[in-house]
Amino acid sequence: MKILLVDGTMFGRKTGAILEQVEQYIKELNANFDLEIMHFSQYKHQIVDGSPLNDDMKEMIQKFEEADAYIIATPIFQASIPGVLKNAFDFLHPKTMRYKPVSIVANGGTYQHHLVVENQLKPILDYFRALVTPNYVYTHTSHFDADNHIIDEDVHNRLRELARVFVQYCEMSKTLPKETIDQH
Repeated sequence: MKILLVDGTMFGRKTGAILEQVEQYIKELNANFDLEIMHFSQYKHQIVDGSPLNDDMKEMIQKFEEADAYIIATPIFQASIPGVLKNAFDFLHPKTMRYKPVSIVANGGTYQHHLVVENQLKPILDYFRALVTPNYVYTHTSHFDADNHIIDEDVHNRLRELARVFVQYCEMSKTLPKETIDQH
């Protein structure tokens, strides 16, 4: 299975650090997965305005389409997901993520911002009819040291559990046809 780990921001290193840790935990559970971290900061993004797509956006869309499952990582800025992440979702065909496993990790500056995952990100993934695991992990800046290493053991345990459930969702989804009977 191709697993796309999406670092959904142009700024900062914490979401990338979380993804690297999750990647390690997934590899420990299933070394056969083909894992790739996509850092949005390495792409020239364009806004969804009907203009012809640049090569970076074509590549990004292709990576989403070819993936069998996703880990979405997002910082919380101004009590919301970054515009670049929402914009990326807007480029995708509604069936791109259908019946594919997705886990969510997020980072914010306040403990209340975990609600952004519930109120903004989960509804978007529900629209795509993705198989969202129930155990997202929200981190706070205090969970990291100055070099953006996760120093909180509870966070490590929650990330291990997220990886365990995600791998199981991946296994369960292998035989689920992605083509739908309905036309929606």
